Amino acid sequence: MKNYFLIFFLIAGPGIANIYSQELAADVQIKTAVLPLPEKDRDAAMVYGYNSSGELVVLREGTNNMVCLGDDPAKEGISVSCYSRKLEPFMARGRALSAEGKDFMERREIRGKEIADGSLMMPREPSMMYVYYGKQENYNSETGELKDGKFRYVIYIPFATTESTGLPDKPHAPGMPWLMDPGTHRAHIMVGPFN
Repeated sequence: MKNYFLIFFLIAGPGIANIYSQELAADVQIKTAVLPLPEKDRDAAMVYGYNSSGELVVLREGTNNMVCLGDDPAKEGISVSCYSRKLEPFMARGRALSAEGKDFMERREIRGKEIADGSLMMPREPSMMYVYYGKQENYNSETGELKDGKFRYVIYIPFATTESTGLPDKPHAPGMPWLMDPGTHRAHIMVGPFN
């Protein structure tokens, strides 16, 4: 996908490439972005992707409770994710802070303060995020499929602790669930690949 615009540019020239490839790229991005979801949820999910300027835009409005993020063409490899719509305010705020140039720790601190003062809503009940990722060479930019991709599952459960869940704060076996950032607004259960 990351060479998609370049190929069209070389074949058709800049004007035709920009008009033609944007339409095709959006379709491919959507197919890729929803890969983390169960098949029954894919067609109704909201999808964000990237335009020809590299800006994150809405490619498709959704009708179910899932929001998906397409692969960032500026980053190596393929990585897409989908999450509960209840997490959208938290995720959108993180993207806005990134656009302002805030680093990870700054984003974490700002969102933590905003959740504490009630200006940013974070769901109190568990909220799911699915991640699917893999190598660039295993990606088919025509079909939007990723061969040999791996899943990572994240269940946000704000302010959960190792004591309240019985989960460890680090995994001791491949693929086991564990609690990351316990006791914070970012507390989440991680379930990684099994290999």
